[in-house]
Amino acid sequence: MSGPDDDMAAAEQPRPGGGLATIAIIGRPNVGKSTLFNRLTGKRLALVDDMPGLTRDRREGDASLAGVPFRAIDTAGLEDVRDASLEARMRRQTEQAVRAADAVLFVINAREGVTPLDLMVADDLRRQKTPIILVANKAEGRAGISGIGEAYALGFGDPVAISAEHGEGMGDLFDALAPYIGVPEADDETDRPESDDEETGKRIHIAIVGRPNAGKSTLLNALLGEERVLTAPEPGTTRDAIAVDFEHGGRTLRLIDTAGLRRKARVIEKIEQMAVEDTLRAIRLAHVAVLVLDAEAVLDKQDLAIARWVIEEGRALVIAINKWDAVKDRKASLQRLSDRLQTSLPQVAGIPTVTISALKLQRVDALLDAVLAIYDVWNRRVATGQLNRWLDGMQSAHAPPLAKGRTNRLRYMTQIKARPPTFALWCSQPDELPDSYQRYLVNGLREPFGLEGVPIRLLLRGSKNPYAND
Repeated sequence: MSGPDDDMAAAEQPRPGGGLATIAIIGRPNVGKSTLFNRLTGKRLALVDDMPGLTRDRREGDASLAGVPFRAIDTAGLEDVRDASLEARMRRQTEQAVRAADAVLFVINAREGVTPLDLMVADDLRRQKTPIILVANKAEGRAGISGIGEAYALGFGDPVAISAEHGEGMGDLFDALAPYIGVPEADDETDRPESDDEETGKRIHIAIVGRPNAGKSTLLNALLGEERVLTAPEPGTTRDAIAVDFEHGGRTLRLIDTAGLRRKARVIEKIEQMAVEDTLRAIRLAHVAVLVLDAEAVLDKQDLAIARWVIEEGRALVIAINKWDAVKDRKASLQRLSDRLQTSLPQVAGIPTVTISALKLQRVDALLDAVLAIYDVWNRRVATGQLNRWLDGMQSAHAPPLAKGRTNRLRYMTQIKARPPTFALWCSQPDELPDSYQRYLVNGLREPFGLEGVPIRLLLRGSKNPYAND
């Protein structure tokens, strides 16, 4: 692996996790590293399958054992490859994780015993200054006993026998990790790991989505200023949705690189199906989705399908046209994009569009500024008094059509939530208010209240004004 100079340089870098201890999970392919990562984080954040080499990029997550929080890093399986190949770059990603960690969990498969590749990994780890904890995974039952015995030959002391899949041995693992992550404080509530709601309130979650090979991973690396995730000319390099925390404009962002989404008919392999499900989950959990388009093929059918998924989930959307430096007729390209948006996504007018070159680091800051601006719009609230004065004006300009021969009275309107902006409208005959009139109201909300570019939801209610007697 790397030498002492690299260790010193890494030590000068701030550790990830906001002051929490960082624990890297290392080992050869298919020993259960991602299963252990999911067990420690309490979520299915990493893709898991029997196929070796499924994990490619290192993935970080908030983890805990016995109530003590720390930061866990899942890594690609280490192989004896040191050339310019994809496998060698995966290895370098893992080496970076080792240098950044406070301790390393070196995982072997107890059922298979110590293999020559385990010996190679052990030899590499011995050169590092980071403390090593040897973990014998899949140790449940008698089948793992011989492998636990063989593990002593690796020279890292007593192996910790666990079953990440079944949750066995977690107490012993905590005892081994306690010197590096600390011990639980029974009466102190301040050191609890953040809940999802608390964490969501502090970080803006940004999913980078798009078709394969549009430049999503290159964009993430450009934003971070380092090769944080693997990039390659071949489509499908990214499999897991990789989340990385980042600061911009005084705000904390969580950037999520995702696997490319192809048309459903082309998704055949099981691994790609898992990656697609992971990407769709990332969209559902995001606040803002950045749809990366290839400037040479702006907004084709698959791009539109992805944009619709984002909007249907109620997420804010920003379009990033990548590889803009290679476009010859830029005016025609932008006009084509505008026409497609107006024709195919009329329900969300004003989606922000930013032209960038991720490879040449052009306008990536402008993209982040657009993300923060649309996030603020997505969170916007409108006062009830303003809404109802606006509603009176909309009815005066264009009254709702008669319903069953009677006037369909629009009585009252209020915003019931943000993220996305959601409004409830009380009317005399909600089932009879046409979709065209509902679109008229939704589109009319955008300009006066600054809601351009985000999904707006309108819910119809049939009861009378609930505040009429106040």
